Amino acid sequence: YQRRVHGELPVRTNQIPRHIPDQPWYMRAPFTVMMGGILPFGAVFIELFFILTSIWLNRYYYVFGFLFIVFLILVVTCAEITIVMIYFQLCSEDYQWWWRSYLTSGSSGLYLFLYSVFYFFTSSFKMKKFVSVLLFFGYMGILSYVFFVMTGTMGFLACFLFVRKIYSSIKVD
Repeated sequence: YQRRVHGELPVRTNQIPRHIPDQPWYMRAPFTVMMGGILPFGAVFIELFFILTSIWLNRYYYVFGFLFIVFLILVVTCAEITIVMIYFQLCSEDYQWWWRSYLTSGSSGLYLFLYSVFYFFTSSFKMKKFVSVLLFFGYMGILSYVFFVMTGTMGFLACFLFVRKIYSSIKVD
């Protein structure tokens, strides 16, 4: 009777790393990371307008049930897009998926910050003082970073479970 340790790898790995073949332009890290962040951001950007309006323009936000549904859609979208992108990466024999899985769905935080810049210039703000503008972009930078960490963690955990599952079903002779 041998008990399997929880942190044990599903397959035996080689000590010598394999050569990663040259990837086409659409499979390189910068492109896949930036494309992977569009869908999670797209799942929340409409609701984001109402949240920013309630924070910065002193309006009431009372649709918390719908916000919870949007959050669930965000979780599913982060998991799905990251799993698909990492699956394509593994199919092209690029085994360095750890950081790319975190950055793929986490890059939606960059889109959130870019949307906050767009929101600043298109909303009915009357901010003209330097301190007010600094306060807005400082808080939105912190919020974007928290969003980056949250969505990146969701994507990484989903990919981690996915990769463990597919490699545990491989039969090594």
